[in-house]
Amino acid sequence: MRPRLLFAVVMALALVLAGNSPAVAVPAKCAGASKTKACKPAPTVQTGKKQASRKKPEKSGKAASSRRALSNKLVMAKKHAARARYVDDPITLRLDEHGHPRMNSSAFYVTNQSTGEVLLQRNARLVMPIASITKLMTAIVVLESGSSLDDVLTITDDDVDYLKGTHSRLGVGTQLTREEMLQLALMSSENRAASALSRHYPGGRPAFVEAMNAKAHLLGMTDTRFFDSTGLTPRNVSSPRDLSRLVVAASGFQPIREFSTTEERYVYINGQQKRFGNTNGLVKSLDWNITVSKTGYISEAGRCLVMQAWIMDQPLVIVLLDADGRSMRTVDAQRVRLWLEESPERLAANRRGEQG
Repeated sequence: MRPRLLFAVVMALALVLAGNSPAVAVPAKCAGASKTKACKPAPTVQTGKKQASRKKPEKSGKAASSRRALSNKLVMAKKHAARARYVDDPITLRLDEHGHPRMNSSAFYVTNQSTGEVLLQRNARLVMPIASITKLMTAIVVLESGSSLDDVLTITDDDVDYLKGTHSRLGVGTQLTREEMLQLALMSSENRAASALSRHYPGGRPAFVEAMNAKAHLLGMTDTRFFDSTGLTPRNVSSPRDLSRLVVAASGFQPIREFSTTEERYVYINGQQKRFGNTNGLVKSLDWNITVSKTGYISEAGRCLVMQAWIMDQPLVIVLLDADGRSMRTVDAQRVRLWLEESPERLAANRRGEQG
């Protein structure tokens, strides 16, 4: 009995080990197959496997597509959250030892346009590159030229930015009206549009730049000098004080007020409709009443923003230059508004003085 018992134990152990090893396991349907015949699954099972193998790529493709869609949604959600964080979320107001808001911009100038009082300033006469703030003067010169806004202008290779290598959706050969070029230059800061506007000026680009500098002289902008219509060159310089005068002058032109504060515009280019948005996210905020706006950026100038905005029924001119970081210029603007709203007497005193 003992040998038989030992044999049974060994066989049971072998069966257990065989069942746990996929390389040794034998399918039940192949249990009776001989060594000379291959074990073939039933045709129905084989067909089922082929169908399953055909369906797998479809499921995998759908899963990949679903993952891509989810990834795109997450990216868009992050972008919306970022915009909300810089435009709609409360900004922490920190004051310096003089009771003024701490600002990121290295130079700024905030005035009450109705009274001329300077509310905040730092480096008001510092001469520095102004980037695309230039385009406000570009717009003034275009409008004062008397050229028809309905004229069709063409983007050429002369309008391509070979200095900074900036991108543009206005390809060479694009044709738009002068009005469309002007709006895209102000709203979306389209450099090729601003360049085309100067090329199509009577006398060409040299005459246009001369007109820009002549207008600056008439406005008393003694710290200002222009060399092109786009602001891509760091040779275009001004001071915060001078730029406040430029904003006031620009506010006198209805097209500039409209075009610089429009949130978005769809334009047909080569048969395709393209969306252009405003580079100043604050124009979308219900907390702001902005009537003139222009942003600017090149590495030499930092992040810049100028606006005419109504706060507590008063027209304020806000000039912010050389902010460190894309969002900081709008954050600084919100700090100015909060500072004034938390101390209404600042503007109330101005109104009393104006009435008396």
